[in-house]
Amino acid sequence: MAADVLKRSRAILLVATLLVPLPAFAQSGSDAGSSTREDTQGGRIPPGCDGATTAVRPNDCPADGGRSDGLVVILPEILVDLFDWPAGDNSSTGDDRPGGSGGVSGDPPVPTPNPESGSQSAGPTAKPARQQSAGGAAPPAPPTIPPPFASRAPLVPFQAVSGDFVADEVLATVDGDAQSVQEIAAAFGLEIRAQRLSTLLGVTLARFGIPDGRPVGLVLAQLAGDQRVLQREANHVLVLQQAAAVVNYAFQRIVLDADTASGEGVRVAVIDTAVDENHPALKGVIAATFDALPETPVEERDHGTSIDGLIAGTGPFPGMAPGAVIYHARAFEGGRSTMDVLLAALDWAAEQDVRIINMSFVGPRNGLLEIACTAARTRGMILVAAAGNNGPKAPYGYPDAYEGVIAVTATDEKDRLMPQANRGPYVFISAPGVDMIAPVRGGNDLVTGTSFAAAVVTGAVANLLRAAPDRTADWVEAALSETASDLGDRGRDNDFGFGLMNAKAASDRQK
Repeated sequence: MAADVLKRSRAILLVATLLVPLPAFAQSGSDAGSSTREDTQGGRIPPGCDGATTAVRPNDCPADGGRSDGLVVILPEILVDLFDWPAGDNSSTGDDRPGGSGGVSGDPPVPTPNPESGSQSAGPTAKPARQQSAGGAAPPAPPTIPPPFASRAPLVPFQAVSGDFVADEVLATVDGDAQSVQEIAAAFGLEIRAQRLSTLLGVTLARFGIPDGRPVGLVLAQLAGDQRVLQREANHVLVLQQAAAVVNYAFQRIVLDADTASGEGVRVAVIDTAVDENHPALKGVIAATFDALPETPVEERDHGTSIDGLIAGTGPFPGMAPGAVIYHARAFEGGRSTMDVLLAALDWAAEQDVRIINMSFVGPRNGLLEIACTAARTRGMILVAAAGNNGPKAPYGYPDAYEGVIAVTATDEKDRLMPQANRGPYVFISAPGVDMIAPVRGGNDLVTGTSFAAAVVTGAVANLLRAAPDRTADWVEAALSETASDLGDRGRDNDFGFGLMNAKAASDRQK
């Protein structure tokens, strides 16, 4: 009997320990390739603001998506051991699984949640019948632990949260209306900061604030106990993929005739920074714009202007698909965005009935983004994304590593891989992205990054659809992979994917 009491006491102590809110810390380590990271203007983000160095204070870093109500942090290493990570070989050549270890030699591994267990709650555990004492009376019941909230969800393992995210917010899809969202917020001690019906997710999406300092992982675990919550995720932070950086050599390298190139009438969505609609290269190119950050002043336009110009710009340095119709969504400021903002931009893009979506940004794995990308692909949209500029040992980036997304890496005028490019089996195809001439505010400039390689592929795909509008996303994906000019190791490899895009060969491919 003494042993039973001891076991109960230990169990109570463990449960009480789990219920204590844990402080949020930033992981330590160094960036892959450099000690600081460049923003879209070529400026430097202070150490610690990209989640790869030391802990940061709210006022030390650039705005996270233009909002001042959340500190971007990384899941502390002390919580890593609480999760079930998939096995993998983290060798010096890179990890062969999504979300594998990143950083330079000596860095701690970057954890990745197990997709089979990360978002499911722990099932109830059967309790053995209590033993009666010799006198027939049941032993005294152990003391109960009062719930910390009005309605406490059953204890479940913390959901693993990796990558940068807003420290005091979570996202959740809800089976119900505004009343259900209010009830959930009240039950779990949360604030409702935004809610809307998502076009791509097909349900109500709520952004909850955490006013009492609980860790995001704990709140995600608590929400798992409410049947009205369909999916819950951290409000991850995503980063535009522009590196520091004459005539545009892309036409020649991807075998696209500059004199006949056209995306006439093809509808393309670009999710990026704001755009300079008055730039001469974009005259008549932008059909509509959407601002997913209406309360944040616009300060940056260069990155979005360059992307639109490389896709469909006109003038002395035309884009890959002159005549394409651009639907431009502003979702980034200071080179950063958050998941709720990004999902709003994706919904708007889907509502414009576009054929292609250009996503020149990278962030952590997020289930809501994966659902949205899958829904967009199911609708027939072609998704083109930047592979990332975080170096050969960087962890997998998203949305580029999702199934059905064409992940583009960057090469130079001699078909050499950009040194800062991410590597991995998700890399699909290569395109010019080093020292590309592109429009910026006040003129043109040389730009470098997988962002711009993605724009080149987006423009080339618009040419394929212009030539045959009935070509599907599956057809485009197959054509690009089958006709690419092999680079690097024979066949598809982690550096170049299937190889350098060959627009002419793709266009000539028989159905």
